[in-house]
Amino acid sequence: MSASPTDTIDPTRESVAALYATMARRLAVVRGRLRRPLTLAEKVLYGHLDAPETQELDPGRAYLALRPDRVVFQDVLGQSGMLQFMQTGLDRVAVPTTIHCDHLIQARTGAADDLAASLAENGEVYGFLRSAAARYGCGFWEPGAGIIHQVVLETYAFPGQLLIGTDSHTPNGGGLGTCAVGVGGADAVEVIAGLPWELLHPRRIAVHLTGTLNGWAAPKDVILHVAGALSVSGGTNAIIEYIGPGARTISATGKATIANMGAELGATTSMFPYDDWMARYLAATGRGDLVPVIEQNRDLLVPDPEVEADPESHYDRVVRLDLSALEPHVSGPHTPDLARPISALAAAVACGDDNLVDHLSAALIGSCTNSSYEDMSRAADVAAQARAHGVRAAVPLMVTPGSETVRATISRDGQLETLQEIGAVALANACGPCIGQWRRADPAAETPNVIATSYNRNFPRRNDGRAGTMNIIASPEIVTAFALAGRLSFNPLTDTLLGDDGTPFRLAPPQPAPDVPSHGFLSGTKTCVMPPADGRDVVVAIAPASERLQQLDPWPAWDGADFSDMPVLLKAKGKTTTDHISPAGPWLNLRGHLDRFSDNMFMGAVNAFTGETGRGRNVVTGEIGSFSAIARAYRAQGLRWVVIGDANYGEGSSREHAALSPRLLGGVAVIARSFARIHETNLKKQGLLALTFETPEDYERIGVDDRISLVGLHDLAPGHAVTCVVRHGDGTQETLALRHTYGAAQLDWFRAGSALNTMSRRRAAG
Repeated sequence: MSASPTDTIDPTRESVAALYATMARRLAVVRGRLRRPLTLAEKVLYGHLDAPETQELDPGRAYLALRPDRVVFQDVLGQSGMLQFMQTGLDRVAVPTTIHCDHLIQARTGAADDLAASLAENGEVYGFLRSAAARYGCGFWEPGAGIIHQVVLETYAFPGQLLIGTDSHTPNGGGLGTCAVGVGGADAVEVIAGLPWELLHPRRIAVHLTGTLNGWAAPKDVILHVAGALSVSGGTNAIIEYIGPGARTISATGKATIANMGAELGATTSMFPYDDWMARYLAATGRGDLVPVIEQNRDLLVPDPEVEADPESHYDRVVRLDLSALEPHVSGPHTPDLARPISALAAAVACGDDNLVDHLSAALIGSCTNSSYEDMSRAADVAAQARAHGVRAAVPLMVTPGSETVRATISRDGQLETLQEIGAVALANACGPCIGQWRRADPAAETPNVIATSYNRNFPRRNDGRAGTMNIIASPEIVTAFALAGRLSFNPLTDTLLGDDGTPFRLAPPQPAPDVPSHGFLSGTKTCVMPPADGRDVVVAIAPASERLQQLDPWPAWDGADFSDMPVLLKAKGKTTTDHISPAGPWLNLRGHLDRFSDNMFMGAVNAFTGETGRGRNVVTGEIGSFSAIARAYRAQGLRWVVIGDANYGEGSSREHAALSPRLLGGVAVIARSFARIHETNLKKQGLLALTFETPEDYERIGVDDRISLVGLHDLAPGHAVTCVVRHGDGTQETLALRHTYGAAQLDWFRAGSALNTMSRRRAAG
């Protein structure tokens, strides 16, 4: 092993130059085949093709075999990812890989105490991840270093890179021109094992920006507006590119905010072309030596001129937006695409739209989406205005710095102190309430209540586990203004607050804030533990009797028989996110122990037959119980089962356990109106059948006592329908046609029992 650990993990001028040379060679081949201008996403994806000479290039149909440059794991899917990698028998990861401890830290009282509690409570898991990283050649970012996406932006992202990460908000890296894609653990494991990564060739969507943001408008408002235009499924199997002169007016971290929340549209990822803002941020974060190499290869990192000049001729859809006319937006509750301008919010509250209440119970700013130096500076500007009038936050205000770098720098430069002076509490540099890691003691949470956040996702139960909590998403500066007023109907553009002397005053729009600090970033106490050059002597720490960690065994292969007479465990109604299928919050502590964790399966799903959440009927015994208990009973009887899903089934997080748990407890297929991209792939990777109704209305034909048979599976082939025989509870029978998106290689995953089984068999065969 000649390369040092640092050389294999950190991007260097030499490694970046080598990547661009390889991209140029591959693109020359593709240009010779296509003979047309290329978009930015096409340049990056085609520049990473495993076989550019023969790869089929048909958006929406072909599967691209790609060679990612980097893999990043957060500490939850890092557990299942490393447990799966251990099954391969390999000694070292094949690409630069890091593990980031950010998900397990629970927000309770404040940063220092919360971090200390996490270290004490999660020491076993951190020990496992630290030892697995050392054993297999990964960098290990310790708890408190920051949220994975902010650390990646500060340390690893650069234009033209293809990066995959086990979190749905990995696209945050698109703010630096990285093609950063969220995936499940099995995808990541294949790449670190040295295999190509398969991706359905994305469609092309462009958001053409003109003008310049001004006043209260912020990058957050761009993505909230776009989410309203495209919906939570409008970006599915597409890459969104932000182009036009307006894109070149937004800072790198502002771009990252926009790219981050592209996950809420179902997009494969979102990207911005390289510009001077990116060069400035790279230099400020210690990567200035990369900039000359990037500048020399600028043509690889922007769309061809013809594309930006006439986007309608080169993209499948184009959204046009004038930043100069953009009003601040809010979204929610319960879905990130319920977007409206802030001027319309007070009327919605007054009318009781979406059951909104005016009184705000808490306000939270920061997270991976909005915790940059620029964000914190604009929020502090609003806070400073209030402080000058003797006004403090009217409700609890919490601040989550995205990284130790941001925390240390805003502590030095005063933004954090200004926010604390109006009553804000600083939380740990971790995901915290954004992913449900919030031990909320407020009695208001027990009744219908509204919180305002600058987070990215606002599904029911998402933040505090309470179904009655409604999350309204806005920019950090707008959320700070809401906190000062204590009510949702407050519009800082037009309304006034009362100073401590009783005099009304209006908040001025926050001043344009620096994207990087004039005195440079501080690194703080963040720590990345580098692996040894040879980790074969390192023992991976898993206690035999652990209640937090469980070694995984390979799934059994398909037995070659049709799936016959299966009960419907669940017919899910309406929005069924991975939070509904596999809730997080307190369950995160068990993510490394699949069997114990699976007791939460479908806990948040709505039963279409009863309207009840998380419970169904065992059709064999007639007993009512949790879906996980019913599934375990079916499995004990050797009875396979199926799930019926609604539209965009599995949207949201990249949560691999939403596929692992059904596989463990005896499920064999999910039949839905449609799927979200990551979850559909996760189901395939774990050997389950992901099928869709050829006629979406056939969803309505499935009854509670029906039995489902999937026949002719021996002849399953790409592009061929699957025959579904439904035996209704009244004894009648009908046949439905089901569609699938499996390629030939993906059908091998099903037959072998999982994608990992396929890889292991090929390796065993030499």
